[in-house]
Amino acid sequence: MQSLNKCRRNFRGTAFRGFTLIELLLVLVIISILAAVVATKFTGRTRQARIAAATQEISNIKTALQAFETDNDTFPTSLDALVNNPGNLPNWKHAYLEKMPVDPWGRPYVYHFPPSSGANNKDFDLYSTGPSGQDQGGQGDNISD
Repeated sequence: MQSLNKCRRNFRGTAFRGFTLIELLLVLVIISILAAVVATKFTGRTRQARIAAATQEISNIKTALQAFETDNDTFPTSLDALVNNPGNLPNWKHAYLEKMPVDPWGRPYVYHFPPSSGANNKDFDLYSTGPSGQDQGGQGDNISD
């Protein structure tokens, strides 16, 4: 009667257990393919999450800019005025932002007041230079609200 445990036998007839080189290589290839597929999926999600975070942060900065404009009857000339009192505005009451945010790629947001030429009835320009970091005037992969 044959045992339920099937074992390979070497040329001497003794049993041994293990994997062949082909079996190990096959497993490594399968794991590599799965890792490549998973990494590709997560890379796309990371980019989408960063874009969503930048859009939300821009919206928060715009709210602070509008509060500043309500108190001071003008928009600031730089985003720093939302955090630190510029000293020349008697109606500046408080910091409109706790700290100056940076975009998800670690770069400062781009702000222009007055807006650059060609702006369509906007009070100011505010955007992130996006993944590339190249300022393309609010175009290209730049991110705005």
